[in-house]
Amino acid sequence: MTSAQNHPLPLSGNKIKLWLLALILISACSPKVQPVGKTRPSQPSTSTVPAKDKKTPASTDKTVVKPQATKVSSFALLLPFSLDNLNSVKGYSAAQLKSANIAVDYYQGFRLALDSLTAQGYNYKLQVFDTKDDAGATHGLSLNPAVNSSNLIVGPVFPQGIKTFIGKPQKLKRPLLSPLAPAAPEEFADANLITINPPLEYHAIAAARFVKGRIKPVKIFILSSGYSDDKKFASPFKMAIDTLSKRKIQVVYTTISKGNLTPLRPHLNNKVENVFIIPSINQQFLSVTLRSLDTLSRKYPVTVIGHPSWEKLSFLKADILQRIKAHITSAERLNYRAAATVHFIRAYRKAYNSEPSSYAYKGFDQAMYFGNVMAQDGNELDHLDKHRYKALHNEFNFIKRPGLGWINTHVGIYKYANFELKQVE
Repeated sequence: MTSAQNHPLPLSGNKIKLWLLALILISACSPKVQPVGKTRPSQPSTSTVPAKDKKTPASTDKTVVKPQATKVSSFALLLPFSLDNLNSVKGYSAAQLKSANIAVDYYQGFRLALDSLTAQGYNYKLQVFDTKDDAGATHGLSLNPAVNSSNLIVGPVFPQGIKTFIGKPQKLKRPLLSPLAPAAPEEFADANLITINPPLEYHAIAAARFVKGRIKPVKIFILSSGYSDDKKFASPFKMAIDTLSKRKIQVVYTTISKGNLTPLRPHLNNKVENVFIIPSINQQFLSVTLRSLDTLSRKYPVTVIGHPSWEKLSFLKADILQRIKAHITSAERLNYRAAATVHFIRAYRKAYNSEPSSYAYKGFDQAMYFGNVMAQDGNELDHLDKHRYKALHNEFNFIKRPGLGWINTHVGIYKYANFELKQVE
């Protein structure tokens, strides 16, 4: 069973939605929904845990071992609903309402996955807690025995909330999943942390592998805007290239002013690809620099590797990006034509009478993954590297780093072509 009742909810942003959510969180049991999608971890469970209110189908194989019906995997979900604002005179601010809607969408996707797994015969206990996006409330939850006795703590969703929950000195005694924050695990420095959104460092490493393996350049130019934030991508990229090529690929780091690429011309080659790494997201810098690269591409073969956040920058010109053969890394790409995605959308609409947001997909994917992993014999949360998983919006491929916990490192490479992003690796 799970601990929160599942009701259809109106569209995101509607205050009625939050009223209904308040009712959901105080309910006791859940009706089950049918399974949605077929994506499963690469190593499926070796035993099936039947739901308490379901009968296990009779098996024709007399040698089948009887499943362990007693195993129940427990989740503590810590999300910023801020439900106290429903009855307050002030109500929700715009920022609070945005956070609350993220929480609702994530919860609904998460819950849909657990109900689907429950229908397959697994048992879960889901406890949902309101962090109120408040440091005091979050700290209080860190001391709550119901939270700390769960097999997996999911949330808080924002970096500051995670820092508050972990505290100083670090005191996590249970695995904690950072469900949405792309923050580097070094910010939290806790061995029990699970970082599911690949940090920027791993985007840079993936880009370096692509450049070394597919383009095979002799020289790489890193074009900096001069701002220190550029180094967050540029530094791990250079380190990865130096390691992969054993320093045989020359890396030229230069600061570009007003799009002036003239000093680089003597170093360019008109017979092989000239690779440019641009780690900036500054609008003024990108606007002039990309135009200069567009001009340069008329005389020299040019390939550009951009910052992963370029995907969200509406001011970038698609025609220029195509001419300079721009590539970016991305950890999230959804195939709306895939059968599993279609099944999910239909189930979500039926359950909640609304369209799933990106947070709903994330909630669903994460619950499907960890729900399956936790249902297996033993404590598989200690062996996430053995469980690769292709989700609806991403893939999960974890590594363990001492003092930092588990980190998902899967990142794809995409190229701007035909006015859209197409995966190339």
